[in-house]
Amino acid sequence: MDSRVFVVHCGDYNQAGEALGELLAMMGGIGRFVREGERVVLKPNLLRAARPEDAVTTHPSVVAAVGRMIDERGATAVLADSPGAGYSYDERTLARTYRECGMDRAAQEGGIELSYDTGHEEMSFPEGRLIKRFEIITPVAQADGVINLCKLKTHMFTGMTGAVKNLFGVVPGLIKPGYHAKLADTRRFVGMMLDLAALVAPRLNIMDAVVSMEGDGPSSGEPRRVGLLLASESPLALDVVAAEIMGLPREENPLLVEAEARGMAPGRADQVEVVGAELDDLRLPDFALPSARGSGVGLVNMRWWHRLVLPLMKSAMSARPLVAPNRCIGCGACARACPVGVIEIVAGRNGSHARIDDSGCIRCYCCHEMCPEDAIDLRTGLLFRLVNR
Repeated sequence: MDSRVFVVHCGDYNQAGEALGELLAMMGGIGRFVREGERVVLKPNLLRAARPEDAVTTHPSVVAAVGRMIDERGATAVLADSPGAGYSYDERTLARTYRECGMDRAAQEGGIELSYDTGHEEMSFPEGRLIKRFEIITPVAQADGVINLCKLKTHMFTGMTGAVKNLFGVVPGLIKPGYHAKLADTRRFVGMMLDLAALVAPRLNIMDAVVSMEGDGPSSGEPRRVGLLLASESPLALDVVAAEIMGLPREENPLLVEAEARGMAPGRADQVEVVGAELDDLRLPDFALPSARGSGVGLVNMRWWHRLVLPLMKSAMSARPLVAPNRCIGCGACARACPVGVIEIVAGRNGSHARIDDSGCIRCYCCHEMCPEDAIDLRTGLLFRLVNR
């Protein structure tokens, strides 16, 4: 696998088609990744139904441009994804997500088939280091190949979300919380993602970093114009460069820590060749990182910490999710997303709202991630702030 990362500047989504043409030309053209007559799944980041300008999801202009390239090659592009853990994987959810994220328009402009197949298949993966069997949505399981269209964003649980994390979307909706429950240890969770990425084995990974998300991503952060499109055959290499762009320290990036522990390469910036730009010119020193970074990385990746200290200091040493009753509409997305079932919808004076049992909370931040109203705040304690200064 070619681990080079290719970069082009793209100041506006109106230039996405031209910029992607330049990007793919640098890699030898779309014909290197797609053959005539194939059905190729485009897997964007469709975390939840959100407007394209919110930077929660892959922009439709990027999706449409890739679809056109595939159509011109004589292949069929099929868009498929399962939105985040708080949502059922059904036709109604997909229709709303496609509509609000602009995928209906992207499909029309790019000659893309929108998948409404909500089945899934169990796929054996004996090569997995941690997980030997995955539930995978049928369109991906049956595709001739997958092109990963990820978004550059921060992430409260894993520090960042890019090419590898985006592939978690091939696991059907309400099955996702089970992985969070079983793999509450962040290192184990990212280990699962590395296994999943190896199983899916996308032929090409393209990152939408024209407008990224900084702060408390992946859905409640702030849009940040970066003006880049990146691509690589290696999802890990793409994430290495993405982490360098946002300035996420390596010790706070559990994905790269685990990849190095497994002996995987490239896992460091000095192991990646960047084509089309100098890496030093891409770094953004003022990029806002997640407020809860460190709650699952760095020091707390050490085994003795998890076994002895974390059970006693979970509240003091992590960001605590709290419901803002004035913004909560009681939709239940957070309760459905919670992998350990510690959120309930209760009646209040001003209507129903969510309530979190903090004693059972595992700090996976699925509730914060999936809330469509941004009604889950994250509060850090004094000790956490002192340790993570």
